[in-house]
Amino acid sequence: MNQAYTRCTDGDKPASAEPPQNRPTPSAILVRGMPQILHGAPVQAKILQDLKPRIQRLDRPPGLAVVLVGHDPASQIYVRSKIKACRELGIHSDSHELPANVTTEELLTLVHVLNERPGIDGILVQMPLPKHVDSRRVLEAVAADKDADGFHPTNVGYLVAGRPAPRSCTPAGIIELLKFYEIQIAGRNAVVLGRSDIVGKPMALMLLHENATVTICHSKTENLPEMCRRADLLVAAIGRAAFVTADFISPGATVIDVGINRITDPAEAARLGRAEEYAIKGKVVVGDVHPVDVVHAAGSYTPVPGGVGPLTIAMLMSNTVELAERHLETASHLESPKGAR
Repeated sequence: MNQAYTRCTDGDKPASAEPPQNRPTPSAILVRGMPQILHGAPVQAKILQDLKPRIQRLDRPPGLAVVLVGHDPASQIYVRSKIKACRELGIHSDSHELPANVTTEELLTLVHVLNERPGIDGILVQMPLPKHVDSRRVLEAVAADKDADGFHPTNVGYLVAGRPAPRSCTPAGIIELLKFYEIQIAGRNAVVLGRSDIVGKPMALMLLHENATVTICHSKTENLPEMCRRADLLVAAIGRAAFVTADFISPGATVIDVGINRITDPAEAARLGRAEEYAIKGKVVVGDVHPVDVVHAAGSYTPVPGGVGPLTIAMLMSNTVELAERHLETASHLESPKGAR
């Protein structure tokens, strides 16, 4: 990867999308030569709005514990966004900021304490952790029934089996986005470019559960552009800025761009059609899909920033509320007198 590329957070506010009732169909857009832009903000707003009556019906506020290690600026921004979303919804947030030199054992101790706290329904350990910390041990130490991120092996197994459980937030948000914009999933050829445990693998499983025919591509896939061109629905989550160019995209396909990459090289920004933005900001943010090529090739696509990014936090809130509902239902059954129905 070019050294000018660094990871960052999708924190910019997207432009507002057309209201659903006024939104033209993909076929109508193609006739006039304009792709449909799948903004994440209205989908996020609907998800959060739908959570409010569920929260009001609970006997207590849902509780989310967020663990942040070190002082990574992108992680700090993301954590603040999560806490802000909790506050606006009436979810109790419990923030734990630890120094960068924290040990794995110290972090495990905190996770175990949070596992035992009855008012905490979800636990999120902000990634990435420092290199000296065993991230796998920490993530797997989070109780499966408090796994707000949907990363625990038990919950991944439930996803495979199609059983209810917390879902990995970004892929779950993408499914909600596709449904919101009435993008057909069932029966379509879907290609997921990337095989990470956080996005690629759960994305493929969720699309399969929606009756898509799914192919996973990765760095070792031969004839990669040709494989991607077979997709009616292409999800790019490979972590390389503007890697997916026009020769990866079937004309009229739906393209979901999960990548978030900061470009600090002015020549590269110009090559990607973002010279004016770079001149103003001194940097630009692009996804894994070439921002110029996608406009000319796709029938619909998510912008970067402002596409998939807003949905990750929304689905974290959704997972937290669902976990609270289960915990309170279980507590209610335990408190009921024997023989009560």
